[in-house]
Amino acid sequence: MHNKAIEAALKMISENQPEVQRIYKLQRQLSKIGKFHRLDPTFSGADFDVVCEEHVVPVRMYYPLENWKDKSVILFFHGGGWVSGNVDSYNRVCIMLARQLNCRVAAVDYRLAPEHPFPAGLTDCYAVSRYFYQNAEFLFGVSSEKLILMGDSAGGNLAAAISLKARDSGEFTPVSQILLYPALYNDYTVTSPFESVHRNGKDYILTAERIQEYIELYAGTGDRTQPYFAPLLAEDFSCQPKTLVITAEFDPLCDEGEMYADKLSAAGSQVTKYRMENALHGFFSMTLGTPAKKACQLIRNFLDKDGVSD
Repeated sequence: MHNKAIEAALKMISENQPEVQRIYKLQRQLSKIGKFHRLDPTFSGADFDVVCEEHVVPVRMYYPLENWKDKSVILFFHGGGWVSGNVDSYNRVCIMLARQLNCRVAAVDYRLAPEHPFPAGLTDCYAVSRYFYQNAEFLFGVSSEKLILMGDSAGGNLAAAISLKARDSGEFTPVSQILLYPALYNDYTVTSPFESVHRNGKDYILTAERIQEYIELYAGTGDRTQPYFAPLLAEDFSCQPKTLVITAEFDPLCDEGEMYADKLSAAGSQVTKYRMENALHGFFSMTLGTPAKKACQLIRNFLDKDGVSD
């Protein structure tokens, strides 16, 4: 049910936000506060590197110290508009996932724009995904069918792009993907075709102008019409993984996430979509909130239904 009091509160805290270009470096510094081992003594983890071209990509594993089963492994790509965020800033999110789903989570610390514009971040995430899928038995003692691609916001964009690229390359085959309020298009100006951009684009923390600023930084001088940049621009949506798309009612990205779910479904993929009521972009990072808990239940049901978490 639509809650007008919640809507008014969200609008109030969305006012007077600084430009992305002015604050993304500060956001990065703040995200470095708090290393994994200081946050939760009931969890363990390991940091390691995956070779990608002439550099390495850091990956952090999370798993409970007790009462966990050797089943699915979530390969997680963090949000942050492709310009901020890292494994440290997503510790709470990944720990919550591991706890709620009773599984292991691998978070990818991909390169960030604008220093490393598209396709650098995607290249990193794709290389880690390929390594995991081709070595699932060796790394985790499971088949590749137990690996799940997952990302929120910009990370949802990366997960979707990886699935498209994996199909096109034939190098590996993702079986399941989870996209949380993903960014899937390339235009958040007044010419955007999505009503949610215009309906939710000014009052709910993540504004349309802010998204466009992220797009500018991520794209650099690259081609914004590539489907790996904006998956909704793909001409072929066939042969994609079983997919869960969760959107937020007050998110400018709401409509494009739901359109992507519909396109995958129309092309033959098994798709579940859910719009979280009275929620705004980024709710999953608010790990103690009701929408985040509800999303974990939806993810658990999705994995159980598809047999991923047997």
